Amino acid sequence: VQLQASGGGLVQAGGSLRLSCAASGRTFSRYAMGWFRQAPGKEREFVAANSWSGGSTYYADSVKGRFTISRDNAKNTVYLQMNSLKPEDTAVYYCAADKSPYPRVPGYSDYAVYDYWGQGTQVTVSS
Repeated sequence: VQLQASGGGLVQAGGSLRLSCAASGRTFSRYAMGWFRQAPGKEREFVAANSWSGGSTYYADSVKGRFTISRDNAKNTVYLQMNSLKPEDTAVYYCAADKSPYPRVPGYSDYAVYDYWGQGTQVTVSS
């Protein structure tokens, strides 16, 4: 599986962005998907994850209520809708695929459990 993230950019605080992650291969619909982010000088951190159907979702406390993860298996794409953005959301955002159909519990927030990674897309939120 190859993943290609896109949709990042520069936005003012309070604004919105939608990230997309397009996957190659027929097995995308079997995999749980996750979004992570990494700010300069910081470790990669979990943002959100969903199950193969999108029916189960998990969020980091810092984004709960502002971000929404979704997917369209017909398009082999997972999305991250980001609203009410804050300067502290500034980071490179990565999408990742886990061969498990459901986010591992516990474990979905651990980047080590994910098998495939996209290249990252920069999100910058200005104050």
